Amino acid sequence: MGSDTFSIQQVFDPIFLLNLGIGLFLSFAAILCIYYMFYGGLALIFSGGDDEKIKSAMGTIRYAVIGLVVAFLALGFIFLLGNVANFAVGEYISFERIRDALTLVFNRIFNGPNSAASMVGDYY
Repeated sequence: MGSDTFSIQQVFDPIFLLNLGIGLFLSFAAILCIYYMFYGGLALIFSGGDDEKIKSAMGTIRYAVIGLVVAFLALGFIFLLGNVANFAVGEYISFERIRDALTLVFNRIFNGPNSAASMVGDYY
C-alpha cells in the first residue's frame, strides 16, 4: 500500500494502529523523561547547596530515567511473552514499523496530504 494514498483501510489496520500506539506511548515516555530530567537539573542548579533540595532533584532525575527504562522494558517484555507463548510478535510489531507509522502520521499532520515529504516511503 503506497503512502501517497492515505486510505481508510490503512488508518483502521489493526497492525498499523498497534505500532502507532506503541510508538506514541514510547515517544510520550521519552518526552516526559526529558522534561523531568531538565526539571531535576534546574532544581539541582537552584538548590543553593541545601541537602534536602539536592536529594529531591537527584530523585527526580533518577525516577525519570527509571521510568524511561521501564517503558522500553515493557516493550521487551511483550516480545519475551510472545516468544514464550509461541506467538510471532515480530511479524506484527517491530521498530521499523513503529518508526514508519509515526513518520507517516506526523508527515500527514505537519506537511499536509499533498506534500512531497508525505509521499516518501511505504508503510508495508
